Amino acid sequence: MDIIIDKARTYATAAHGAVGQRRKYTNEPYITHPTAVAELVRAHGGTRDMIAAAYLHDVIEDTQLTFDDLKEAFGESIAWKVDALTNKAGKEDGNRVQRFVINCRALINSLDEETMVIKLCDLLHNTSSIVEHDHGFAAIYLAEKEFMMDEIFGLMKGGLSDIVRAKLVWGYEQLSTSFKARHLKHLRTIQTAWGEQDAA
Repeated sequence: MDIIIDKARTYATAAHGAVGQRRKYTNEPYITHPTAVAELVRAHGGTRDMIAAAYLHDVIEDTQLTFDDLKEAFGESIAWKVDALTNKAGKEDGNRVQRFVINCRALINSLDEETMVIKLCDLLHNTSSIVEHDHGFAAIYLAEKEFMMDEIFGLMKGGLSDIVRAKLVWGYEQLSTSFKARHLKHLRTIQTAWGEQDAA
């Protein structure tokens, strides 16, 4: 394994472990998720820096590591990739929908071609896990990611973006009628909040 990629994996493992973070549904060590994302990025032709950033993509958001820590350890390129993928809204910014709108707009402004690939791989892995374990939350999650795909990745056609769209459709098809109704309600709530912010 490349020394930078190996270092990123080690850093991410230690950082997520230090705060006791585990996967919600399986209780596996959290690093299993960044590892899966990194392997997807590798499989889709990701560069060394993209794979390293995939390992690290949740550390600013979920652990005690900061942007400056990553910049010192890995350089600006990787640190900026991780920062671009980090949710910016906090609990003080409102309810889930309000925070989602803030985070989605931040992604529009921050993602480039390489970080888009990492984000799509993140969506792909999370979608499989959430749909498998929690249809109630999946109704909410899938609505958010469907909206995100339209707003952020709308111009991307073919390849990875089509794989993610197909995965979202697959997830929706697994839902019961009542959860499909929850999905539609949440999607409409997002669309309303997005439009209100545009009008503000």
